[in-house]
Amino acid sequence: MKTTYRMMGIADYITLLNGLFGTAAILFIILAVEDLHKPYYQGGLNTNYIWLAMLCILASVIGDIIDGPIARKYSKRKLLGGSLDIMSDSLSFCVAPALLIFVMFGRWGEASPFWTVSLAIASCWIIATGMLRLARFQYEQASDLNHFVGLSSPANALLILSFAGLIWIQPSTGLGPGLTTWDCSICFGTGTAKPYFDFLILPIMFISGGLMISDKPLSKLKGGIVMKLSIIQLLAILVGIVYSLIQTTNSDNGQHGSGMTGLEIPFILFTFSAALVLAYIIVGERVVTNSSDEMTIISEE
Repeated sequence: MKTTYRMMGIADYITLLNGLFGTAAILFIILAVEDLHKPYYQGGLNTNYIWLAMLCILASVIGDIIDGPIARKYSKRKLLGGSLDIMSDSLSFCVAPALLIFVMFGRWGEASPFWTVSLAIASCWIIATGMLRLARFQYEQASDLNHFVGLSSPANALLILSFAGLIWIQPSTGLGPGLTTWDCSICFGTGTAKPYFDFLILPIMFISGGLMISDKPLSKLKGGIVMKLSIIQLLAILVGIVYSLIQTTNSDNGQHGSGMTGLEIPFILFTFSAALVLAYIIVGERVVTNSSDEMTIISEE
């Protein structure tokens, strides 16, 4: 035991804590299953465990951002860092988000086999591509690349959390009622379920997983406008999750009657967060290209 502790640096403790946040998220997801025996449009939305799970995943993302600089500046021991980071990220950014989506949109007792199997495949896809992305990241750390190759697993987790949040609460906001009246019995079963925008989560998961193992260059968050926008995006999704948690707690206490109100603000925040991640994916390659051009000019001078 003493030998293990001697091998650990300051950043390793943060990485270990990130993994525990991912574990806590999974535990909250398991607790949410019992509360979600009803679909969210019949009252299943009133669970705090979903938001607590999201909060834990977000805490792990923040920890993952700060452990790198701490390791470079303060930690002299780097024996466990790489392997520990992969295991922690696999748990927090692959398994936890995939399981969260499956539980949130599984529609227990209502979904058709087609939808359940499709959602399971998409969840497995996120886990598999996330593990591949993390394995390749080890090679990138040993290379001279000044950018990410493919979408990083924390950014993918933020993308999934943002879209999951806005799709999840949309029926209770009253926004876009004309888009929530159609049904698809082949996809979602023959019960009273209305799919709302649930169907969007599948292409989002498959596309985001594909981006993780793509060759698309994306800027690293080391400063400048990219870092500032990332901080704004983290604050937006943090406020959205905490606000939703407060609203569902108030609803459980009977302060809002049988319906959910006041979710327009987090809906907008989740939408804003998703838009910023998409902007990073679209513009990130251009930032890398501009940085490379500047480096070339400097080297020639």
